[in-house]
Amino acid sequence: MLIILLLTFGSGFLAGILTSGKYSEEVTKPVNHIPASGKQPAVKAAPELQEQTPKVLAGYVQDFRNPAEIDVSKLTHVIFSFAHPAKNGELLMNGDFALKNLRTLVEKAAQYDTRVILAVGGWFHIQGGESYEYFKSAISNDASRTRLVNELASLADRENLDGIDIDFEHPRSQEDAKALTLFTKELGEKLHANEKELSIAVHAKIHSEAGTELGAVIYEPSMFQYVDHVNIMAYDGQWDGGYNASNLSTYSFAENIVSYWTGLFDRHGLARQKLVLGVPLYAQPEDPSVKQLSYAAIIKADPANASRDQMKKNGTTYHYNGYETMKKKANLALNNGFGGMMVWEAGHDAWGTHSLTAAISAAMENPPAKYYILKK
Repeated sequence: MLIILLLTFGSGFLAGILTSGKYSEEVTKPVNHIPASGKQPAVKAAPELQEQTPKVLAGYVQDFRNPAEIDVSKLTHVIFSFAHPAKNGELLMNGDFALKNLRTLVEKAAQYDTRVILAVGGWFHIQGGESYEYFKSAISNDASRTRLVNELASLADRENLDGIDIDFEHPRSQEDAKALTLFTKELGEKLHANEKELSIAVHAKIHSEAGTELGAVIYEPSMFQYVDHVNIMAYDGQWDGGYNASNLSTYSFAENIVSYWTGLFDRHGLARQKLVLGVPLYAQPEDPSVKQLSYAAIIKADPANASRDQMKKNGTTYHYNGYETMKKKANLALNNGFGGMMVWEAGHDAWGTHSLTAAISAAMENPPAKYYILKK
């Protein structure tokens, strides 16, 4: 009996020693441990990082401006305005001083990594009157259209420009819209082959008061596939159905414009990030016989005007967009998928703490820089 007890106790003791390591590992596991499934999980590809286009803050600069008086530090794009098309497709500049200012601006912009674009067209022509008939003739004929495309592309290369901006104000028929589309396609192909940009300035297409679509200006939506940015001139509402300075560029006007253009782009499968919302850096007087005021002049009269949208000077009331309105518009645009903002005109802005360009830039998380998102 004693021998049996010793054998039983000894074997149990030995088994305990041999298995103690196994049990000590297992008790460290959670009591609700679930055995691994027999199925092998699928190997998922690592998410691809996609570089998103940086937000645009573009500023038009008129050709007579002294480049030293333009603050380009907050801008991603400077749009030099204007080159003028002749009816035969020749490209005209406003004298030697315009070309000199363009070259100086290119040198200055390079210090801030700001891109310089040359705008062609505009409202007035260097040879007098509206630019419309000159531009229309140039792009309606195959030979003159090709010449204009080649001259613009050559000038962009020769002057180290980053691209061209089309400012045809504005197609008034289906024939005009078709000609503009052909011109945009040909110019876009030429510029993109040389890694340069193409943008186009467009009418807001919305009545400032009624919020309905304006039918007098006609675009072919297919045209926008050929451009990188669409600069919406979301101002000058004061001329809608009779002069009313208070309709210059209200926030509700901007809301209707954003709604119209996002709807248009969505219906035609175009990327919203091409859209750029334009804002004015000037004030419109209630008395149409009185000249406009620059925002810089408004601030010079009283810095407190930065927080307002209207002011009175010499008995005339002026309407404009102040600091808070500009920030609200920037948020409106970006929250609706726009690619950025545009100002007309950079030479009208105030310097320093009251700069509207700086206000917009801050609202866009200044500085506008590249960032990354996960591709779905």
